[in-house]
Amino acid sequence: MLVALTGTPGAGKTTVADILSARGYRVESVNELAERFGTVSEEDDSKIVDVEGLAEKLKLPEDEVIILEGHLSHLLNPDVVVVLRCNPILLKERLKSKGWSEEKVLENVEAEIVDTILIEAMEECGDVYEIDTTGLSPEKVADAVEEILTGERDKYKPGRIDWISEVKDRIEELMRRE
Repeated sequence: MLVALTGTPGAGKTTVADILSARGYRVESVNELAERFGTVSEEDDSKIVDVEGLAEKLKLPEDEVIILEGHLSHLLNPDVVVVLRCNPILLKERLKSKGWSEEKVLENVEAEIVDTILIEAMEECGDVYEIDTTGLSPEKVADAVEEILTGERDKYKPGRIDWISEVKDRIEELMRRE
């Protein structure tokens, strides 16, 4: 079973993947696979992965659980997609602390607010789940991924995380205080 562990940069994919790897799961980084298979190029100081080329070259055994970690993993024909989500306010702080440009931070925060990766994942794969990482430790997020892998999936169905409504509620609360 091929499992995509995806989400907006800064949502916790790499940290959770490292924990799952330590728990015995086979975890593969999309970026490392792209390098290994020669499906990455550089453009304006950025690495661009040829997703279609990588998907064609990716031949992984079907008889084991393999977790593909990376924000493009949902585009590689997985059987299951787990989208890690993060409150945009916290996400902004995480990305700023990595030294990202304001433009790149805002681009990714916007993507999180409007569910870009979740929507892409749902268009690519029929078996999609989402986990709000905001108030969870990385170990608890890894536990949630394991729950999904063992069939405890209902509480992770898409549609429970709505950052736009949360922002709207905060604005309305601030307006009532004035």
